[in-house]
Amino acid sequence: MKKVTGLGGVFFKCENPKGMNEWYAQHLGLATTEYGTTFEWLQADDPSKKGSTTWSTFPQDTTYFNPSAKPFMINYRVENIVELVAELKRANVTVVDEIAEYDYGKFVHILDPEGNIIELWEPKEEPDQQ
Repeated sequence: MKKVTGLGGVFFKCENPKGMNEWYAQHLGLATTEYGTTFEWLQADDPSKKGSTTWSTFPQDTTYFNPSAKPFMINYRVENIVELVAELKRANVTVVDEIAEYDYGKFVHILDPEGNIIELWEPKEEPDQQ
């Protein structure tokens, strides 16, 4: 079974998310919005399929990374999140929440051995890709 298929996003806490977005836009050319930016690309193994990686800032007091106390979170793109979560549970990996489904895919959060929060994302295929 394929597990991680790519990097879905990088998320980090900062004192001034708006200011950080503006700094990265000005100095590094990121096309930021209030939510950060999204890099779009084509999948190497099938260039007819699109993919994306998100870069986003969060306020210091966000609870989105809980229960981790770390100031960052990595999102990994995965295939078959349901099967992967079952496998992780059998291996006694800490699964923080239940799989949540949105218009853009399924998500779940786990912890690595050092307490870093990891977001797993199974993107929903675009209609013309099914």
